[in-house]
Order: sequence, then C-alpha cells, then structure tokens
Amino acid sequence: MKQLLFNIAIPNFYLQILFVFIVPIISFSEAFGQDDKVSLKEREDLISRIEQIAERSEQELDYTDLLDGLYQLLEDPVNLNYASIEELKQLFFLSDLQAYKLIEYRNMYGLFVSIYELQAIEGFDRLLIELMEPFVSVSQDKPEFKANFKNALKYGRHDIFLRYSRVLENQEGYKVLSDSAKLENPNGYYLGSPDRLYLRYAYNYKNKVRAGLTADKDAGEEFFKGSQPKGFDFYSAFAYASDLGVIKEIVAGDYHIEFGQGLTLWTGLAFGKSSDGVSVIKKQRHIRPNTSSNENLFLRGTAVTAGVGSFNLTGFFSSKFVDANIGDYDTLSQEIAFVTSLQETGYHRTNAEIADKHAIKETLYGGHLEYNRNSFRVGATAYKSMFDRPLEGNDQLYQKFDFAGNENLNYGMDYNFIVSRFNFFGEFSGSKNGGRAWLAGFQAALHPQLSVSVYYRDFGEKYQNLYSNAIGEGSTNQNEKGLYTGMRFDLHKNWTFTGYVDFYNFPWMRYRVDFPSKGREHLGQLEYRVSRDVAMYFRYRSERKETNLDTGENLKKIGETYKQSFRFNVSYSVIPSVILKNRFEYLQFKNVDRQTSNGFLIYQDVMYRPENKPYDLTLRYALFNTDDYDARIYAYENDVLYAFSIPGYYYNGSRFYVLLKWEILDNLDFWLRFSQTFYNHQTTIGSGLDEIDGNTRSEIKMQLRLRF
Repeated sequence: MKQLLFNIAIPNFYLQILFVFIVPIISFSEAFGQDDKVSLKEREDLISRIEQIAERSEQELDYTDLLDGLYQLLEDPVNLNYASIEELKQLFFLSDLQAYKLIEYRNMYGLFVSIYELQAIEGFDRLLIELMEPFVSVSQDKPEFKANFKNALKYGRHDIFLRYSRVLENQEGYKVLSDSAKLENPNGYYLGSPDRLYLRYAYNYKNKVRAGLTADKDAGEEFFKGSQPKGFDFYSAFAYASDLGVIKEIVAGDYHIEFGQGLTLWTGLAFGKSSDGVSVIKKQRHIRPNTSSNENLFLRGTAVTAGVGSFNLTGFFSSKFVDANIGDYDTLSQEIAFVTSLQETGYHRTNAEIADKHAIKETLYGGHLEYNRNSFRVGATAYKSMFDRPLEGNDQLYQKFDFAGNENLNYGMDYNFIVSRFNFFGEFSGSKNGGRAWLAGFQAALHPQLSVSVYYRDFGEKYQNLYSNAIGEGSTNQNEKGLYTGMRFDLHKNWTFTGYVDFYNFPWMRYRVDFPSKGREHLGQLEYRVSRDVAMYFRYRSERKETNLDTGENLKKIGETYKQSFRFNVSYSVIPSVILKNRFEYLQFKNVDRQTSNGFLIYQDVMYRPENKPYDLTLRYALFNTDDYDARIYAYENDVLYAFSIPGYYYNGSRFYVLLKWEILDNLDFWLRFSQTFYNHQTTIGSGLDEIDGNTRSEIKMQLRLRF
C-alpha cells in the first residue's frame, strides 16, 4: 500500500497530512467493524435509481447530501414498526403516498413481522422491497432515544474522509511563466497547484445528534500560501440535534432549508424530471445540515423548529459572504459600489476569481409555520434577504425582470394531502416586486398496476427568488408555464412502462431567444426484468425547443431545435460476485437551420466483488463518436464514496475508468480511481486555462475513510 502511494507521486507534503490525521486515530481508537450491508446487486439497483434522478443534469453537482442520509441508515435502519412519515421520507425512492399507505396498513393490522409483509400493501412490489431492505428493519422493540452526553459519547460514530485528485496531463493554466508574462496577463495562469484536496469529518448519534466539518481545495487554488494562508479555500461546519422535546430540530453553522415544493424556499440540491415518470412531488425535510462542498448554495447561521401538537414553527437566520462579479468601485472609499451577478462556481484560481470571492454579504431571516395532521399538511413561509451592496443587472432586454437592488421579500403557502389513492400538492409564492408564481398537481395510484401524475406550473416573468428550486424546464423558477403528465404502468410482473410528456412555454424573452417561445418533451421507457439477476430497458426521449434563428437580416426570427435519443441498457449477473452492464445510446440533434448532428455511445461495465475478500473492482470501457458538441451524450459513472461523475461524451474516441475499493482494516477503507479519455482526431482538449496540448485526459483520485 505504502509503495503504491509513492509510485503515484503524490507530493510528500500531502502524504504528511494523511499521516497526521490517520495514524493517531488508528493507534488510539477502538476498531469499529462493519460488514458491507449492501450486496453487489443491491448496490447496482441503488446506483440505477440515483442515475435516474441525476443524469439530466449537465453539471458536476455534489450529491453528498442525498447519499449521506442513506449511508447513515445502513448504520441505524428505519424501524418500520415505529417509523414516522418524516423518517420514511429519508428513503428518497419512497413516495409520500407509499409512506402513508405503509403507516395506514400498520395502524390497521398492527406491527410488521417481516419486511416482506409489505407486499400486501398497495404500491409495494418485490423490486421496491428489495431496494428498501438494507435501509430498514422490523423489530417489536420500540426505539429509545436518550439525548445525554454519556450515550452520545459512547455510541456516537465518527467518519473521516481524505480525498486527493488531479488531472495528470499538463494544462495551460499550470505552465511555468516568467514574471513579465504574469504581469502582462495577470489572469492567464492558475495561482495554485493542479491538486484537488478534500477533507470531511462527520459525527452521528442515531441520526439525532450530528456534527461535521468539510474542507475543500479545488484544482488551481492556492494552499497555505498567497490568497489561502489558512489552507483550504472552503470550510464548512455544523452542529445539529433533533427530538429534544418541544424542540424538534436545531442547527448551528451551515445548513439547508426545504419547504413545500421548493417554490418559495429550497436551498441546495433539488431534482427535476426523471425517467421514473410519476415522481414529481418533493419531500421537504425542513432543516438539514450542509454536508456538501458547494461553496455558495447553503445558509450559514442558525435554525430551529419547535412543535406543539400538530403545529410546527421554524425560525432561521443566515449571514454569509458570497461570490459576485464586481461592477464598479466607489471612487472615494475604493469599496465595492455594486455587483452585476452572483457566482456559484466556488472557483478561486486566478486573480480575477479571487477578486470576486466574498464580494457581497448576504443576510437572510424568516420563518415557516406548518399544520400537519395525519395525511394533511399546510404551511406558510416568509423570509427577507438583504445584500450589503446592490445587485445591478445589465441592459439586456431578456433580463428586464431579474432581481436588482439590496433586498427582497419572498412569501408563500404550500399544501400536501392524501385522499384515498390521490396525493394532492401545490404552492403559491410571491416576491416584493409583486411577482407571482404557483404550481399544483396530484399523484394517483389509479390501479395496483397504474400510477399517474399531473403537474402544472405558472412562474410569472416578474417573480424574483434566489432560493427557489421547484421542478421546471428553465434554470430559474421565472417566466415559465407548463403542463407535465407522467405515468407508471406495470404491464406484467416482469414488464414496466414509465414515461412523461411535458409541454411548456416562456411568455417573455430568454437568453438567445428574443421572442416568447415554447417547447415540449417526451420520454418513454420500457423495462423488462427477465429474473432477479437480469434486467434491461429501452428508452426513447425527444425534445423540441425554440431559439434564435440567424437570418443575417435586421429582422430577427426564431426556429426550432430538435433532439431525440434512443437507449438500450442491460444489466446481468453472471455469478453472484460479478455484474455486467452494457449500454448503447444514439442521439440526433437538429439545429434551427435544420442541420443534423449524430452521435452514439456504447460501453461495457464490470463490477466484481469476490466472496470473503476485502476488495471490489468496477471497470468501464466506452466508445463514442459524435459529429459535434451539440450531439454530446451524458452517462453516470461510479466514483469513490460521496464523489460523483457525469461526464459528457463528444467527438470521437474512447474512455475507460477503473475503481478499486479496498477494506484495509475493519475501520479503514481505501478507494483508488483512474480514468482516461482518448480523442482520435484532436490535437488539443478543453479550452482556456484548462486546455491540454494533446489528445488524452487522465485523472487519478484516491480516498481514505476511517470509521470509529
């Protein structure tokens, strides 16, 4: 192991950091053994679910908050005999309707004897039960929680993660430049090394008492020098407790707020349309700690929820500096006069990016009152956000209604209730400038084999909200109307059809669209499970959307782009220790000039976990060929724990990665991942400071996890 680390040529300084953190803890902590509670097949099913909700994103998002709760449930499974609705919502693949049906069945027939008794409940099939199995338990003993220091110290669990990654090829931003060249172009190079470093500590006592620290240095950022004398570029910490009598939840530090359907207030990660079809209802979790490394999309301060009977009241306060593009300076004080836009990348690699760091202070405070009884819930939210410098937009006409100024007020009401087989939901919101937005819909189990959902949204062009995250087609909940219908139809015990149709329009202009425009999207997926070990699906997706048409004349027009894709995916287990997965995907894109681009992707996955061995291995080899970037195809990749990769495949070439997980000790795991993309006809890869002079891009990633 030691020889392997040195062969990869990690700088000695970073090795010293690893040993400073790891060696003392291994030496003095009591080993805490943990069997891998998720089988290879269960892991593949879970990965498929995550891919369903993540693959539409064309960004590299941090899904730590999503998986964090699931991995905690492996340690402390939800007891189905006493679980509340809120506890069942931790299982993101379980709908509200299914959760209420489970509790309704339990109230009617008494405590469960076995998890397989769930098959008697409408909406629970064998596949869903198998997916739930690692995260739930069935016990007649009622869980007891005693929030005292002695129990927390004795039974609390600790996790420490250390991660290192870098691109191995030399990129433009890291080339050695003379002092004169740097003076001539002060933003023509990265100030730091190409190494990315990540540190995370997490403490958890039965998901009721938690604490954590996250530190992150992106590639190109300085470390313990220059602009970063304190080491990492980003630090985040929190302390959290729940079920303290009247106090339902309390957090101090960095946290997230989730209310209603995300239209009024929803910070952090949220998911949109997926191939699941019927899943359009968001599961609000009120207060939750921030465990991701996203440097802007969170709140920093304190929040508390108090509850009496069926009423819950949440109050929250946040104050933090955020990145922003500087518009101008005051000529007398040389302080920032105003900013033109807020930044979300979190990158501070060049002098210009560092100048934008923490350029503006944001203060936010408000509250949420909720009435929740049985299967009926209604809530009201109001909060005010203020900036110490005004935000001023530019003179682009399509941005006429975007937020500008020093402060904003947002308010809204939301509801969610169940009547028989119907789950109704909705939310209405407003902003200080008089803008309005609303959404409404339902999800229904019309038949044991048929579920449908209908979702309508109307986001006014004047509506302004920086923390709105409802499901929609646009990147913001503004200037959009749409009607979504989805379905799931179990045609046979082995055949399932899922899909949706979404019609939408934009009443005002958008980026690169100088007229009101419209679009529509269709998706259909037919899945066939030959057996427990063999599953396949075929998917068709198409989308039409209007954008500007370059006529070369003064009179502007709009035209329609058209994209359609076909996918065939099969996953099968040869022997219990090996799972193979094949995928072929074809995509066709027609631009507004009716010029057609084509592309395909084909890959082979191998997942290998030998019995009674301390390691498992995942490999992929992919071939791709697209006419241009417009025909790019995205595909989810396995990565080290809490890291995510959804690269876009474009042009012509091949890509492979290999991922090794090794359980060095009962309480110490090591991950090693190597990936490389080869382009057949390219002499350079990327652009700007990330450009590589060559036709290969390779990345190495290592991670240590210590549990005690």
